[in-house]
Amino acid sequence: MKQISILLALLPALAWADFKLSSADVPAETTVAEKHVYVGYGCNGGNQSPALQWSGVPEGTKSLALVVHDPDAPVAGGWYHWVVYDLPSTVNSLPTNAGSSVGDKLPKGARSGRTSFEGNNFGGPCPPVGHGRHRYNFTLYALKVPKLAIEQDTPPAEAERRIRAASVAHTGFTVYYAR
Repeated sequence: MKQISILLALLPALAWADFKLSSADVPAETTVAEKHVYVGYGCNGGNQSPALQWSGVPEGTKSLALVVHDPDAPVAGGWYHWVVYDLPSTVNSLPTNAGSSVGDKLPKGARSGRTSFEGNNFGGPCPPVGHGRHRYNFTLYALKVPKLAIEQDTPPAEAERRIRAASVAHTGFTVYYAR
């Protein structure tokens, strides 16, 4: 009986094993290129969000959400670099610089949430000098709702809490940056 319970507990994970997020611009486990690094706070990168693609979205997914987070930032809760939600479930990629302040490269209906930079667009890595190598977690959530009740000024940690509450699966990868 215990084995059946374990198998039943693993079924959702097995069903979503094909749900994958990747990027040709920032391959998993690599260092972020300068064109994606923030402009400001002493950083002089290009501040372009990387191109992303995904596959294996779980059947029944109503929408998607993306969160880019630095858990190593020296602030409580880490630092949110990008929050995008209400991505149509039929979309399977975002082009380079989809997170620009103009927002014209996001799919129709998608919205950018507030980040720790106090804006609603992508902000690249820019850890404090000498603080060591930071992790940047790109997480894509499959959601059971077509739209989230998140205002554009909702703090990013609260937005992610609501995203997680509506999530049926998630996938992601980690990249690194230090200065």
